[in-house]
Amino acid sequence: MHIIKRLPLKEFGKVHPRAVGPLEEWFRLAEKAVWRNFADLRRNFGRADVARVKSGNIVCVFDIGGNKFRLIAKVSYEKGKVYVLRILTHKEYDTDKWKAEL
Repeated sequence: MHIIKRLPLKEFGKVHPRAVGPLEEWFRLAEKAVWRNFADLRRNFGRADVARVKSGNIVCVFDIGGNKFRLIAKVSYEKGKVYVLRILTHKEYDTDKWKAEL
């Protein structure tokens, strides 16, 4: 998969150094993957989930760092692209504020 916007991963890692290793691992796995659908994605990331956001779009939620962080992305299976939308702490994720912003 082609990951769009790696910069947010690096910026989040500067603020949350404990996330650097897990985010790099997520990036390596996702970049090597070929996902044709959500079932394919779940083979690599068994704890991934989907959510509908205010815009009506479906996004994928990845558990990063053993439930400490969440990476929110739009996955275009047809184009082979993953658009990183947000990276959040677990506390930020739990507010659901991000759903209204996307």
